[in-house]
Amino acid sequence: MSEDSTAFLVICIITFLIGFPNTVLAFCLCILKIHRKPIPIDIFMLNLAASDLVFLIFLPLKMKEAADNMVWNMPNALCRFSLFMFYLPLYSSSLFLAAISAERYVCVAFPVRYKSPKRIIYTTLICVITWVIIAVISVFTYKAAYSDSNEADNTTNNRSLELAPQDCYTKLSAKQLRELLPVRLGIAVVFFLLPLLICCFCYINLIRILMKCPLFKRQRKLRVVGLIVGTLLVFAISFAPYNASHVVGFIKKENPDWRMKALMLSTLNACFDPIIFFCISKDMRRAIKVCAKALWSFMPT
Repeated sequence: MSEDSTAFLVICIITFLIGFPNTVLAFCLCILKIHRKPIPIDIFMLNLAASDLVFLIFLPLKMKEAADNMVWNMPNALCRFSLFMFYLPLYSSSLFLAAISAERYVCVAFPVRYKSPKRIIYTTLICVITWVIIAVISVFTYKAAYSDSNEADNTTNNRSLELAPQDCYTKLSAKQLRELLPVRLGIAVVFFLLPLLICCFCYINLIRILMKCPLFKRQRKLRVVGLIVGTLLVFAISFAPYNASHVVGFIKKENPDWRMKALMLSTLNACFDPIIFFCISKDMRRAIKVCAKALWSFMPT
């Protein structure tokens, strides 16, 4: 195995071990809370958890690919499907993080408007529109990537698995890059730059409000700080390098040499989102404490 393949496999395993149990826990708790009494933040968290869960369920396919030194030894159709399910949550996470930041800001800055009886309808509508946007963009990206499948060295070539090793679209033809690079630039703007600006605006103003208002307890302020730190970690470590590769690729008209490393970092997204769940949800904090105590009781003394 190459160094990149080994690093990718290690990161995928760490992400799965940390992200999967925490995301399943957050997903179940959100469903229970919405069933009892739906509020906007729980709906947004449910969608973020669902997005991460989709990513984590199909992450073992990437583990298998990395373990095979980035050679695709599985059915060709599964290559296309795994790519779709791998990248789609990366797009959706940034939008739902932006939605959560906006919801937290509105909750504190406009408490009267926030209690509007129609807020659940608006929140559900925002989530539906978000998934529609993600699906449309994903289809455009999918078509661009497969615009010239016979020209590139990838799994859509009509070659038998026994004849030659195949890549799952790690190598693209010149025509495919011409089609894909402008789409990637649009993705960087819509799914990284805009959500980042929204998060910065909302959280900067939220901090200003909390600092001016003495009514908010210290614990709540610390949770807000944790929420902001968790969100910044996702954008700075997971999203920024990967989207920077989109911009650099568009300028240079080729994939940067470090794009694979940026893709590795994007996988850590599902590791950082539990920090956000922990800071927002009281039930999540309680459940993690119970699980931690249970695990501690089984530790040898």
